[in-house]
Amino acid sequence: MKKNIHPPYQEMVFRDITAGHTFLTRSTLTSNKTIVLDGKTYPVVDVEISSASHPFWTGTNRIIDEKGRVERFNQRYGKRTTPKDTTQQEQK
Repeated sequence: MKKNIHPPYQEMVFRDITAGHTFLTRSTLTSNKTIVLDGKTYPVVDVEISSASHPFWTGTNRIIDEKGRVERFNQRYGKRTTPKDTTQQEQK
């Protein structure tokens, strides 16, 4: 393996800002933020979603759909009736 080409592999904390849960793991990411965990200082990366807050893993559903969005979709792209093309029938 070549020397001095790989990023440093270090202990790092990932913090789920939605659930407030922290994960201590190792990563090559870097961060200017730090956190003290179990008396030791680690770099921390904030993530928006993790297994602690993801609906698949928690079993909860979030309603993201805004009111009337499905109805607008159905109006635009719902069943469309197109007139039959008479020029193809006349040529036969």
